[in-house]
Formats: sequence, C-alpha cells, structure tokens
Amino acid sequence: MVDSVPAEEWAEIFREVWRRYRDFFYARNMHGYDWKALGDQYRPLLKYVTHRSDLTYVLSELVGELDVGHAFLGGGDFFQPARPKVGLPGARLELDEASRRYRINRIYRGQNEEPRYRSPLTEVGVDAREGDFVLAIDGEELKGSDDPYRMLRYKTGPVTLTLNGAPSFEGARQVTYSPIDSEVNLRYLDFVLRSRERVEQLSGGRVGYLHLPDMSAWGLAEFMKCYYPQIRKDGLVVDVRANSGGNASEMILERLGRRLLGTDFSAVAERTGTYPDTVFLGPMACLISATTESDGEIFAHHFRTLGLGPLIGVRTWGGVVGLSNAGPLLDGGYVGVPGEGTASRTGEWIIEGEGVHPDVELEDDPRSMLAGRDVQLDRAVEEVLRRLAEHPARLPRRPADPVKTPADLPMR
Repeated sequence: MVDSVPAEEWAEIFREVWRRYRDFFYARNMHGYDWKALGDQYRPLLKYVTHRSDLTYVLSELVGELDVGHAFLGGGDFFQPARPKVGLPGARLELDEASRRYRINRIYRGQNEEPRYRSPLTEVGVDAREGDFVLAIDGEELKGSDDPYRMLRYKTGPVTLTLNGAPSFEGARQVTYSPIDSEVNLRYLDFVLRSRERVEQLSGGRVGYLHLPDMSAWGLAEFMKCYYPQIRKDGLVVDVRANSGGNASEMILERLGRRLLGTDFSAVAERTGTYPDTVFLGPMACLISATTESDGEIFAHHFRTLGLGPLIGVRTWGGVVGLSNAGPLLDGGYVGVPGEGTASRTGEWIIEGEGVHPDVELEDDPRSMLAGRDVQLDRAVEEVLRRLAEHPARLPRRPADPVKTPADLPMR
C-alpha cells in the first residue's frame, strides 16, 4: 500500500506532461511559443484542481496553446461506472402509431462469417422478418408506452422475442437470438453495402467501390476483402470519408498505384494475366470529408500525388503530426505528444492545420442526405465514367501463337 496525496500527484503529472512536450514535440521551436512561459502561466491553476478531470482540463488548455492535432490527454485515477450492456438484435425498431406496438423496420444484413459483422436476427434458425411486430421481450409484454431498449438492458445471454405479422398475440411465434452489445459495425456495413449497390446501379456494374474506415487493421481487412474481388472492374471509387487514420496508407497506396508492366497467357485460360499479378487498370476517384483524419489525409494527399484520380468532397480535418507515447503517467493516465511532422517530398510542411483540399468541392447537403442520396458518391461515379469514356482501359487479347519452326522446313 502507498499513501497518495492527490494534489502532489497532480503537480507531478503537470510537470511530467510539460517536460514530455519540451523534449519530444516535433517542432523544436514549439511553434514559436515560449514553452517555459506557458508552463508558468498554467501552473498556478493547479491550486484550483479538485478532481483528475480538472487536471485533464488544465493540461488540455496548456497543450492546446500549441495549435496542433493529436495532442491527446486522458485517463488517470478516477472512477468511471461501467455502462450497462444492452442485448441488441441488429435491427431498427419503430413505433407503429396505429397499433401502438413496436415493429421491426429493418434487419441489418450483416456478414455472419465475420464476428465483427454478426447480425443476430439473420442467423440460422432465427425466424425474424422485417415488418414483424415485437409483442414481448423475454415474456414481458412490450407496449407502445414502453422503451424496448430499457427492456434489453443487462441482456447478455439469449433473448426471446414474441413476434407476429399482426399486432396481436394470436398466432404469434417466439424467436430466440444471441445478442450483440453494439450495432455500430452493422450500421457501418449497411452504409458500405448500400454505397456499393448505388455505384453498381449508376455504372451498370462497370465501377467498383470500397470504403476504408481507418488506416489500421480494420481498414486493411476491408481493403483486402473489397479491392481484390473488384480488381477487373473498369473503374473504382475509393471512399475515405470518416477515415480515422492509423499508419497503413503507404501499404494501400502501393497497391493502388501499381502500374501494368506486362501480360501473360496460359494454355488453360482465355483471360489475360497481368504482371504484377494484381494491378488495377482503370480510372479512380477518391471521396474525402471533414472527418477524414490523420493517415487518411496523408492517403488522400498522396492519392493525388500519384495521379490516381480526383479528390471529391470537402477539405479534410488537418491533423497529421504523428503521435508518440512515452508511457503512462504517474496515476495511469496517458499523454500523447505530437512527435513526427508530415512534409512533402521537397521538404515543406503539409496538411497540418490546413487539411487536404478536394479537386471537386461538393458538400453532402442535408436535404439529399435525408432523402437517402449521396451526392458526393454520385459525382465520383460520374467522374470515373467520364474518364473511362475518354481513356478506356482494356487488357490486350491473347496474341497469335508464336511459330518457331525454320522458315524453309515444311511443317510435319
């Protein structure tokens, strides 16, 4: 056991955060600020700190003076109660005003082979249908005056729904599902699937679509899953809107930026092979947004550097100074120091504080969004199809077989 004096701990944590920025901040001039003077300015506020969250606020104001992204602070020695888990079905429930009963408005499709995208009501043996009325949850009647999510709190095991195509218990059936505690991934997958279907519809199947949620393990998995099956599409829309960053942009750009160096043909296939084996031939476009962040912005910048296609959308977030972590603070809290700045190939600082500007500036207006339209996506398909019309990208057909017999000898 160790006796703790919070005020003394907080003073030491303040000193440690100040020192880490002094020693590891990427710009040796501290962006032109007098770092010692800023420390002296904010240190007197420690006498007003009565809780770890107060200290985090003071430290955030201190490092915020530097006007830089990735200046993350948090954690520490204070209690946060656990949030109750909710046994979610992977579906949208809506209140039917006429019957005053809840019904299933949409069941998220899911991809049940991946745990991340497991959709409970689509699993084998779960007989739930869109339009069904949810009459009871685990035997407790669900009325229009109730909140179904209140009734699903703390449900971590199998949940039984009483369902019927009509708002009455006569002829109702019971369906049991294994719940999930978050539907975020299913909602994300629904966005991706609907976007891909829209691109298919607009292009007659000629243009592919993929979304990269981040530049880490998830983004790499989505890239591998979605890029290679579409490698022979005529064009491609790459969507990095709401990309939360990471460090995998160069791996993805290396694959998107490959150039066709040669072709090959075999005896057992009529298709034209390529060298490298995986290379995309057609035009591309990239969608960006104000929530394209960090390595997602670096990706967008160099997508343009490589000449892969236009950037469509709005200016990105503007935070690309890489984060470093020198370990936990005294009370287990964390501080990330922006320790590595991004620059161009000629050595100028880029993107930080400014973002990446699109080639085609286009906002998703609220009216279109509420109507279910994605004007940025539609424009990206339009741009890709226009480039396809101007410069069709096709692989050559198999050439005539070579003849290697001497010219003066008859064929046997």
